[in-house]
Amino acid sequence: MPLTMNKDVFITCAVTGSGGTQDRSPHVPRSPEAIADSAIAAARAGAAIVHCHVRDPETGAPSRRLDYYREVTDRVRSADVDVVLNLTAGMGGDIVFGDPEHPLPLQDTGTDMIGASARVAHVAECLPEICTLDCGTMNFAEADYVMTNTPGMLTAMGRMMTDLGVKPEIEAFDTGHLWYAKQLVADGVLEAPALVQLCMGVPWGAPDDLNTFMAMVNNVPDDWTFSAFGLGRNQMAYVAAAVLAGGNVRVGLEDNLWLEKGVLAENWQLVERAGTIIENMGARVIGAAEVREKLGLVKRAPRS
Repeated sequence: MPLTMNKDVFITCAVTGSGGTQDRSPHVPRSPEAIADSAIAAARAGAAIVHCHVRDPETGAPSRRLDYYREVTDRVRSADVDVVLNLTAGMGGDIVFGDPEHPLPLQDTGTDMIGASARVAHVAECLPEICTLDCGTMNFAEADYVMTNTPGMLTAMGRMMTDLGVKPEIEAFDTGHLWYAKQLVADGVLEAPALVQLCMGVPWGAPDDLNTFMAMVNNVPDDWTFSAFGLGRNQMAYVAAAVLAGGNVRVGLEDNLWLEKGVLAENWQLVERAGTIIENMGARVIGAAEVREKLGLVKRAPRS
């Protein structure tokens, strides 16, 4: 399949994530205020979309608290910079089994399984323009757990997102996740054209080699919009690869802590470097208003 380079590229900044990175860099934001401030700085550096999780301000552990999401949302929307808000809906699908001879009962530490309504409660509360939908189940390497998203769960969550008027960003960690995403669209659960994030190099999903990446790209329907990222040291290489393949890009501390060898990054620095790569390729970085027009989003006003 011939490549068609994207000339009008948006940057998503994944601000903090839910992985165990909070003690590996002082720049990983923990409190709602710090997360919002980092998102706003990323927007000023050129990010059109900010993708946000929330954490416990004291420990940095991942959290699902509605008041944390509400504070992040209010702070970002009240800022003097325009940016599209994308909240995760990935929390609440983690299973940690016992040892191989005694897999049941499940381990209390790390297991976090809740219902579909609870998984999107903060989305209903905050009404971001975009929220994520992890479109499959996979072994996850950061801890010995399974990221669990059954067809029934995805159908229920997808319908809720569609009914709320929030655009799902389909997170595809492997080719089968794209296959099922297309089924959700065919079933009328998700609306077409869809938005998809290709997640490369997350153990044990799709490896971040270019052959696998192009297999993923070639499975994205022509009328869908896709973005992509590579985990860790290949983050900036995937900025170039995604643009060349016709997509958009994601950078940020959720996926990579380093600006260069020995230098810990801040989110705005990763966005700025991605923007330089995009522009040096002869493409243009677009802002939030153009993203809304492209994706059919409606800007939400801050609460009075």
